[in-house]
Amino acid sequence: MRREDVEMPHVGRWRRGARVSFLAVLILAGATAGAVSAQPQPAKPTPPQPPAQAAPPAASAPPILLGNGPHGAMPATEQLTKLPGLFPKEPDGAPPAGVADSFWKVLVPSDNAFDPKRVALGKKLYFDTRLSRDGTVSCATCHDVSRGFTDRRPTSEGVDGKLGRRNAPTSMNAMFFNTLFLDGRAASLEEQARLPIVNPIEMGMPDGAAVTKAIAAIPEYQRDFQAAYGRAVSYEDIGRAIAAFERTLVFLDAPFDRFTVGEATALSDDAKAGWALFNGKARCSTCHQFSSNSPIGTNNKFHNIGVSARHQDFNKLASKALASLEKSNTKETMDQMALETDLSELGRFVVTRNRSDIGGFKTSQLRNIGITSPYMHDGSMQTLWDVVDHYNKGGEANPFLDGGIEPLALSEREVDQVVAFLFTLTDRRFAEANQKEFDRQRAVAQKNRPFRDEALANRKKLPFEAQK
Repeated sequence: MRREDVEMPHVGRWRRGARVSFLAVLILAGATAGAVSAQPQPAKPTPPQPPAQAAPPAASAPPILLGNGPHGAMPATEQLTKLPGLFPKEPDGAPPAGVADSFWKVLVPSDNAFDPKRVALGKKLYFDTRLSRDGTVSCATCHDVSRGFTDRRPTSEGVDGKLGRRNAPTSMNAMFFNTLFLDGRAASLEEQARLPIVNPIEMGMPDGAAVTKAIAAIPEYQRDFQAAYGRAVSYEDIGRAIAAFERTLVFLDAPFDRFTVGEATALSDDAKAGWALFNGKARCSTCHQFSSNSPIGTNNKFHNIGVSARHQDFNKLASKALASLEKSNTKETMDQMALETDLSELGRFVVTRNRSDIGGFKTSQLRNIGITSPYMHDGSMQTLWDVVDHYNKGGEANPFLDGGIEPLALSEREVDQVVAFLFTLTDRRFAEANQKEFDRQRAVAQKNRPFRDEALANRKKLPFEAQK
């Protein structure tokens, strides 16, 4: 939603077996957007239509459940029973549906080539709480299969019940990001997989040697590491194996995808109108682009949209961060700043020390967004209505607000339509959970819209007037 030119998505092979002209879809959307904006709006908002039509859920689609395992997660044994329903066929290294062969080769690093043994090993490690200091936390605690591979908490809980400062993004489709973590402090999925294990709040291990020692004497792991990497257990290979497993968590089969290949009934009328607004008046596509090279709807850049500005003074925080980084600017230091202190609110700045990155966080993916609430880096927004309301009023004013953020003047019906479209980005394997979450969020939004400000959205008052 920045005021820069919208990048034209690369026209390519969107889904295997069916060529798609994404350009044609955008042209159609743009034409529709013009039609929508030219039509008179109804006097009273009407309830949005369901997010999708003719979207047959997979027979094994699991509902999202609040788990009763450690830290609220579903027990690992139960999470593991759900995976076969999501992946009836074992991953074989072929590009997932929707991903071109050439792009897939770029996404898989040469030092961690796809191997079923590596994936199987990574799957074990992903659920193994022995990688945490007190034996209560695994990757699956915060990236729970039953909760859209998130923990559905505002911020995550680690060892000893400690709360971090950041919301846990879903591990679905994570391999498509250029950088990992919300501030991009990890350059690869392998690096991202290792850091939470040694973070004092998350899994609490003191260092990589302690992580290796925790499992190196286990005969099963000794065999598995030899089979997967031809060597003994190491901290580096633990990260590689977890990353290999996470590269199989690809979920790109949504009603939106069926719509782009010509199935007009895959989206409701409200969702179609929302797609037109997404590319037009609502300006979502400025940062959330969909293309064959970015199928998850992100530009992989960092933006200050003002979420932290509601309760933080960026100038004071930046000064404090620079003083701390002068003493130590290691990855571990940045990791602790991100999860343990108020400096977390500085986002990308802690990584780059570039003033333009103050309060900037990575553009999130939109895939499966309907089932991965709450939203924003601090989990402060409960519904997608809150998110659209935030953008509609022009974000939160602050000295470092991204220059492209401005009021959108969306009507209530248009807000509903954008939300209806966003719910069509959920993979069909979660169709049932997606519909339940749509109903839940709509009920919440009908009672409370804390970020709605029609006066700001329509420029009837300006930010400085709103702060009086």
